[in-house]
Amino acid sequence: MKTNSLKYRVLLWFFIITFTILSLFGFAFYQYMEKHIYNDIKTKLIKKSTYIIDELEHNKTLSNLEKEVVLVDIEASIVQNGKIIEQTQNFPKNIINYSNGFTIKESEETLQGSYITQITPSKKIIITTHDINNVAEDVEDTLIIFVPLLLLILVFLGSKLIDKILTPIQDITYRAKEISINHFSTTIPIPKQDDELKELIVAFNEMISRLKEGIESIDRFNSDVSHELKTPLTVIKGEAEFSLKKTRSTTEYKQSITTILEQTNDMEKLVKDLLLLTRYSKDNIKQSFEKVSLDTTLLNIIAKYEHILKQKAIKLYIKQLEHITMEANPTLLYSIFNNLIDNSIKYTPTNKNIYISLYTKENKIHFYIKDEGIGIPKEHISKITNRFYRVDSSRNKKIKGFGLGLSIVKQALQLHNAYIEIKSDIDEGTEILVIFEK
Repeated sequence: MKTNSLKYRVLLWFFIITFTILSLFGFAFYQYMEKHIYNDIKTKLIKKSTYIIDELEHNKTLSNLEKEVVLVDIEASIVQNGKIIEQTQNFPKNIINYSNGFTIKESEETLQGSYITQITPSKKIIITTHDINNVAEDVEDTLIIFVPLLLLILVFLGSKLIDKILTPIQDITYRAKEISINHFSTTIPIPKQDDELKELIVAFNEMISRLKEGIESIDRFNSDVSHELKTPLTVIKGEAEFSLKKTRSTTEYKQSITTILEQTNDMEKLVKDLLLLTRYSKDNIKQSFEKVSLDTTLLNIIAKYEHILKQKAIKLYIKQLEHITMEANPTLLYSIFNNLIDNSIKYTPTNKNIYISLYTKENKIHFYIKDEGIGIPKEHISKITNRFYRVDSSRNKKIKGFGLGLSIVKQALQLHNAYIEIKSDIDEGTEILVIFEK
């Protein structure tokens, strides 16, 4: 109903504007035609009058001139002291008292023009046309019929045009009403014509796509949280029930509290990681960009791990480090470097080495990290960037993790127009190359 109301309002304005334009056009055209006809008659009479006066000066009479072509479509008379002294055969006597100059006598169907020229103070010549068909009146009659008819045709065509314009809008309204939190499959077919309606439909479909991605992201977050929090919550509940079942020793209480604290810290890290995965998208990431020094970020992260490196007797070599800045999200960039370095340290045994490089090549930024760790089986390399994916190996069961680190790295790189390459061999180590497009 609201769309029909809009249609009728637009149609009403279209009718008013079109009626006004046609009425103004009809009036202007009628005035132009009338003026044009009057000017033609006046010009014709002036020329005839000038010619007759010139001939009279050469001792010709109206009777002589009446036989010539010049007086075929006009009548003339010579008036002296208010009396006609000479006239053509059909001269109308009722116009001898007209004032000097051009005069037009108008009836419903005909026009009669006259022109009076003073020859001497007491003598004047009067020229008048025969009855002329009043074309202006014919035009007026035509416009009275034509304008309403044309208005009806234009209103009909306007109604069809408005329907064509509003149909996609009605479709958008209908589809929008179908959308719900559980139903985002609806999109509108994109028309072929490149116009504002196509832009509106494309924008609507993109909005649906963004909403769908947002809902899917929320669903994934809810699913991931409910799935991954079960284990730590079960442990916390078990430790609390164990402590409260009967009086325990200080050592036992301390052990239970320590376990609960560890599980709480794990849950906190899990939630932070999951929120980091859902916080940014392609639509909002660039709003968070700022100039970031990659080498400074990298050195800060390495400094954070110095204590762990010493504990495991791992040597970290910086093979190449260029001063590089880029527009990026500092939180995600820190997370990329931090997760990759953290994984290398966690999965590298004691007394081994890690090599790091940061440099530009072919106008691209390269970050390279190689470790001498336990390596990744070939069949798992393509899957390790999936959420919560961990290689099931007896050698890394003691290493804590949720399998989110490389998933965060992959998503963060995609948001920065970058990609990751991973090579690995069992018991030889892993090489990772990250490439940022400048």
